[in-house]
Amino acid sequence: MKIEKLRVYGHLRRLCLASALTAGLAMTAGGSPGVAQSVDPDAIAENAEIVPQLSAFDTTVAYVVQFYPLWFTYYQTRLANRGRNGLVGPDRISPIYHYVVAINVDTLYVSSYLDLTSQPVILTIPPTPPFPSGSYSILMLDPYGDLLSASPPIPKTPGTYALIGPGGFTGTLPAEATRIEMPLNVSALIFRADKFSPTGENQIAQAEAFRRSLKSQALSEYLQDPEGGAARIVPEILLAVPFKTTADALIAHDPIAFLTQLQRAVASRNTPPFSPYEQALSDRFNSLFANRSVNESEFSEGAQAAHELILDRYLTHTDWTPTPTNWIHFTNIGNWGNQVVERSSITEFIQYANDITAAAYYHVFKDADGNPLDGSNPQGYVLTFPAGQLPEADRFWSVTAYTPEAIELVENPADKYAVASYTPGLQPNTDGSVSIYMAQQLPAGVPMANWLPIPPGAFNIMLRVYGPEGTVADNTYVPPGIQKR
Repeated sequence: MKIEKLRVYGHLRRLCLASALTAGLAMTAGGSPGVAQSVDPDAIAENAEIVPQLSAFDTTVAYVVQFYPLWFTYYQTRLANRGRNGLVGPDRISPIYHYVVAINVDTLYVSSYLDLTSQPVILTIPPTPPFPSGSYSILMLDPYGDLLSASPPIPKTPGTYALIGPGGFTGTLPAEATRIEMPLNVSALIFRADKFSPTGENQIAQAEAFRRSLKSQALSEYLQDPEGGAARIVPEILLAVPFKTTADALIAHDPIAFLTQLQRAVASRNTPPFSPYEQALSDRFNSLFANRSVNESEFSEGAQAAHELILDRYLTHTDWTPTPTNWIHFTNIGNWGNQVVERSSITEFIQYANDITAAAYYHVFKDADGNPLDGSNPQGYVLTFPAGQLPEADRFWSVTAYTPEAIELVENPADKYAVASYTPGLQPNTDGSVSIYMAQQLPAGVPMANWLPIPPGAFNIMLRVYGPEGTVADNTYVPPGIQKR
């Protein structure tokens, strides 16, 4: 059965990639990873005057860093084109899921790629079945992953809402629809419903009923059938396309193909209106890239240098606290300003993340001694939160293990992927501290609830805090280092 599942997955993955990545994966030898960039994309962001002075290499570095998130969202929307404006969610989350990196197992969710270009979309949050507003969130992001604010914001209360693009809508809306002005025509809308209440009660059935009750459809469809547009829950395997590792492989082995695909994404109607700098950068790159007299290696090495910069910015972002414990943490998610390198690094490692007011993310690839996390040691690791120093959360905190390259769930016989504040039977130590044991097998004497399975090789850990409070909210909380046993 498992072999058959993998065979189906492999076929579907090839089919989806052929559909979404129209340029294909032309894997060829070449490139020189690790080339140092000579331009700082953050420093020149929004400086249109400097763009004509950039070399082909520097232009490519700036172009890739500036527009990197668009490669992901453009091809993701193409793959989901038939479901645009409707809400879709997976029937389950397991290691098969690769659509978005660092997926969580704490919530049930549905999402939509909205396109308001031609008409409004009608979103319905029904009064039944009831679900507490404090147990779900609504996130709106632009194609770069920037946080969007509607006017007024979509309320977390039952009702019918007409989402209207910036072009305005002069037609007649249904009398029952509240007008919501959206800043962009194309965006992502995500509902996340908690599986457990803040006090630990299992509410999976209620969360499932809630997400299935949500409705979203174009105005013309709503007028024909106001009861239509129910969220679709689809087999997880339909969301198995590995966008992150596909991008990584393309840049490493065929950067020219990646740049061609990125050009297509940047030029699409999904892209928000350009700033003068973005327009100048896009025009400069297009002109140079079309110039056959320019050495192709400048573009290849520029793309790879940009990718190295994106990876490095994320993986070395551990000095945000005076006492580092090797945890990576960003407080500007969704609100980057000119920090375009960080914006792209979040796409690479936690795409579709919430901003700090909704959730805090702490990510670690090394133990407390600075050594890479490696599950080959049978004794594994332990993460101990001292008494009174659990992360403060209005909703929940959770600890999840991920694979090294794809940043996806770790396959294990127990089908156990997280230890959280809501984990049934989670046991504190006698001194009031709470320990999470990370090992391939359940360590002797460790409660099942306190065990987090890890792979035999490299892995990484993410601590999520949904509904940050106290020291998490004011950014003074520092997770303890992970200790090797």
